Amino acid sequence: MAQSFSLKEAVDYAIIHHVQVKNSQLDLQNASAKINEIKAIGLPQVNAGVTYTNNLIIQRMFIPAKTFNPSAADGEIVAAEFGVKNSGMANVGLSQLVFDGTYLLGLKASEVYKELSTKSLVQSKQQVAEGVMKAYYGILVNEKRLQILQANVGRLDSLLKETRALNKQGFVERIDVQRLEVQSNNLKTELDNVIRIQDLGYSLLKFQMGYPMEEPIRLSLTLEQVDLKFNSTDENLPFNYGNRIEYSILKTQEGLAELDVRSQKAGYLPRLLFNLNYGFTNGRKTFGDLISQSWFDNSTLGFTLQIPIFDGFSKKYKTIQSQNNLQKVRQSYDLVKSSIDLQRSQSLITLKNSLESLKEQKSNLDLANEISRVTRVKYQQGVGSNLEVLNAETSIKESQANYFTSLYNALIAKVELEKANGTLYSE
Repeated sequence: MAQSFSLKEAVDYAIIHHVQVKNSQLDLQNASAKINEIKAIGLPQVNAGVTYTNNLIIQRMFIPAKTFNPSAADGEIVAAEFGVKNSGMANVGLSQLVFDGTYLLGLKASEVYKELSTKSLVQSKQQVAEGVMKAYYGILVNEKRLQILQANVGRLDSLLKETRALNKQGFVERIDVQRLEVQSNNLKTELDNVIRIQDLGYSLLKFQMGYPMEEPIRLSLTLEQVDLKFNSTDENLPFNYGNRIEYSILKTQEGLAELDVRSQKAGYLPRLLFNLNYGFTNGRKTFGDLISQSWFDNSTLGFTLQIPIFDGFSKKYKTIQSQNNLQKVRQSYDLVKSSIDLQRSQSLITLKNSLESLKEQKSNLDLANEISRVTRVKYQQGVGSNLEVLNAETSIKESQANYFTSLYNALIAKVELEKANGTLYSE
């Protein structure tokens, strides 16, 4: 059985199942993991190691012979072996970061990066919602078009039957029947084309929703339930640029750029680390003695203060790059605002024009239907021609095509205006 979806249900389904949203959610999880990764740098770092060395050829040191033999001749040198055949070492070391300016700023930057990932997720949801809405409205318009085309086919078939009967009685010519047959065949072909387009529309909706292509689906919303009314007072309400996710993302990017500048400058600050090591060493002539004989412990405790003095101006140029990137972000505000203003203005005008066009095309369609009705009555009463009926039917087809095009354009313009105002989708 086909699952039924309202527009909101279709959007909610897509938010859960669409790959684009799922990938953005993974990016958000990665951002959370990145925060913990950076935090881990500030936690104690403990490492253990075991080293065994077999000195295949022991290095010799050249020393005066008198060091070991006072009676040796002056200037005599002895090449003495310093070391043993086998040596081993085992140790555990602990290091703790005490102060690092870049670490503290990196921790703040990771939090801002998570915020950016959260906003990117919202942006993905809005994009998915937009695709679902447009596909959904496309199906609704085509569904209405199918209903009217089916009614047209039925009406023309009835007229064709009447004309054939009149032809048999000798009241109309054979050519009148043939004209209607051509019109009927064209209309049925158009109906078949729209049916195939509707099937494609359902496939597009499934794709936008992340819904299985092989599963059937149906819509619970009808075209009559869609609110296309436009309140002119809405355009005079103050607009908050923060409603647009693009502007909000830019604000977060500015925060990241500011932290990057501060991080580069913090590279000039000293870095302090605490170190503690404890281990055992041993050295013997044979490997067996190395294992069986006593090992001697050792331990060290200390601090390391790293003071940057000169790095070839590396940090200087990195800081310049970071400052330029920050300036680029700040200069983008005016561009983004102008872009949003243009989108709002364009979408508003487009919606107004679409609604006005829809009103006119509806009037034309009603007029074409009335002309067709009168023409058929005249034809049935013998005071009209078959050609007039065909012309009237052609006018209806044109009026219907124009009407449905205007209707779809109005629905899409409605989506675009909501997108421009930042009200298309909210959780």
